[in-house]
Amino acid sequence: MRVDHVSYAAETDGLKATAQRLAKKLGVVPVDGGIHPRFGTRNMIIPLAQQRFVEVVEVLDHPASDKAPFGQAVRARSEAGGGWLGWVVSVDDLAEAERRLGREAVAGCRRRPDGVELKWRQLGVKGLLADPQLPFYIQWEDKNVHPSVGASTDVTISGLEIAGDPDRVCEWLGLPADQTSTVIDFTFVAPHGTPGLLAVTFETPGGPVII
Repeated sequence: MRVDHVSYAAETDGLKATAQRLAKKLGVVPVDGGIHPRFGTRNMIIPLAQQRFVEVVEVLDHPASDKAPFGQAVRARSEAGGGWLGWVVSVDDLAEAERRLGREAVAGCRRRPDGVELKWRQLGVKGLLADPQLPFYIQWEDKNVHPSVGASTDVTISGLEIAGDPDRVCEWLGLPADQTSTVIDFTFVAPHGTPGLLAVTFETPGGPVII
């Protein structure tokens, strides 16, 4: 289990402008990620080192976005002005989490502009609306086309600031309450309003950048 990526909902000026603004702060070139046909969304990717990335996502005017929890969550966040949507952990096998949480993973896919199709299974996306302090799970079908592949940068995620309860997050992940990451620094603060991802710290050649 590892932190895979963080998702950022497009702001009022749209997907491309939001992605370019974030990428400029990090000194990384964003790339077009393509469309999620099952979710009614599309994204741009900011590929990072250590097999991580930032996903900037916007909702499409498509019926799927009204039905899919991910599309609903993106729409709600963007309509509130945009910003951090959530964080995602990757696992090699979702079976344990499915058994423990009593839920079934759902399939996801998107086709990049170059024709390459990415496929995965995900679990817990409804939490983006119900309890966004919790990450959702992802299991990539082919890690050779992971969105971070080809990243030509040393920039990576070094810290997450979350409004919420660390014990609740550990319980959701099936980890001991005192479990900590040796790579990413987690900071939890008491939520003022809705729990969720508040800020992400990136380690860059010029020093830490907090968004």
